[in-house]
Amino acid sequence: MKLLLNWFARPLWAAAMLATVLALSGCGYNDFQRLDEQVKAAWSEVLNQYQRRADLVPNLVATVKGEANFEQETLTRVIEARAKATSIQATPELINNPEAFQKFQAAQGELSSALSRLLVVTENYPNLKANQGFQDLRVQLEGTENRITVARNKYIKTVQDYNVLARSFPTNLTAMMFSYSVKPNFTVENEKAISAPPTVNFDKTPATPAAPAASK
Repeated sequence: MKLLLNWFARPLWAAAMLATVLALSGCGYNDFQRLDEQVKAAWSEVLNQYQRRADLVPNLVATVKGEANFEQETLTRVIEARAKATSIQATPELINNPEAFQKFQAAQGELSSALSRLLVVTENYPNLKANQGFQDLRVQLEGTENRITVARNKYIKTVQDYNVLARSFPTNLTAMMFSYSVKPNFTVENEKAISAPPTVNFDKTPATPAAPAASK
């Protein structure tokens, strides 16, 4: 009798397992796995580019410091913004914590703003414009800002795809069952203004005002 029950139990167990697999697949479980890994990969690239920028700042500051009478307030702001941005430990858990994510985002935004201000101010210093080392650093910084924008945009799109899956029916049931929470994303009042790389035209000279016409 026991052998007979075992014989019937095997196909029932296999059928139950198959039904479970099909149910999970149909409710987006595999999609959550795929998108969650894509979000992590996209976030790693964002962090990589932010770190690249942070690594450029010390050399940039050191080069600018060599210019006599350079605005110390501008330099101090850059140094403090970098220190604040790098003090936040960007762990993988950060992308699941809206409050921590917002603090990280704000710190990076402050550094972007400080660097933009620094590059604008350097227009007033001809020696810096002619400094090849500074020019090389500026090009590297602008290239890094471009890569940051690309990495952020990819992350934004990946998180959007993930969040749509987490909020849609019936995949939201799978999200609740396996604790796949909605992830925070980059949100600023003017995303384009902050994410755009700082641009400075060092070759442009102010136009000379036209002389007033002589009265007859």
